[in-house]
Amino acid sequence: MKKSLIALTAALTLGAGVGTASAAEHTVSKGDTLWSISQANSVTVAQLKQWNSLSSDLIRPGDVLTTSGGSKAAPAQTQQKASAAVKSAAAPASTYTVKSGDTLYRIATNHGMSVNTLMGLNGLSSSLIHPGQALKVSGKAVQASASNTASASKPAPSAARELSVRATAYTAYCNGCSGVTATGINLRANPNQKVIAVDPKVIPLGTKVWVEGYGEAIAGDTGGAIKGNRIDVFIPNKSRALQWGSKTVKVKVLN
Repeated sequence: MKKSLIALTAALTLGAGVGTASAAEHTVSKGDTLWSISQANSVTVAQLKQWNSLSSDLIRPGDVLTTSGGSKAAPAQTQQKASAAVKSAAAPASTYTVKSGDTLYRIATNHGMSVNTLMGLNGLSSSLIHPGQALKVSGKAVQASASNTASASKPAPSAARELSVRATAYTAYCNGCSGVTATGINLRANPNQKVIAVDPKVIPLGTKVWVEGYGEAIAGDTGGAIKGNRIDVFIPNKSRALQWGSKTVKVKVLN
């Protein structure tokens, strides 16, 4: 972001590491994005999406992507892979077990529904989820339980680890920003999502945290200036992000 915005200098810099790749294929690692993979292979995001029949920017660890127009796979084999992926996505399932790095947006998109629908199916009052949690992906919506509502308002839950960090804020509308985080969360489509940018060496991506003055959030993004005990909290409104400024806060790592 511009230097005039203290909080926005590190906005949505998707500098996640790129996994092992051959000359024509890349196996997606945790933290990879289409942008980082395209840069590592000197191609464009549009080319990656075309070669891999992708309709969105969402990818998952373990996916094998073609990174060259001259893929070694025969056209029939490529078509079979695409057909298998479509069938897998269309296969009915009643529940989904949350994996590390998952977000409600990614799960909802993969199951052809909105985040609000997914939250309604599971009686969720916030977008926070954790690995191992079983979510309903079909059926009827239920009311948010009292326990969910109470947990969303808890000021300082118990934590496995606590640290003091310097916190700034950012929005999804800085110059050059796509609005999609390093873990695939579309912040423009989900402006109420509580997300912080972290140094993965200090707080791993996908970790559930509590931030003093911000509440419970997911460590779902990285930033070029976010190193060591530094975080960037996502605030959808630019003026509110500026009001946040730069401050020292407590962070509790919840999982």
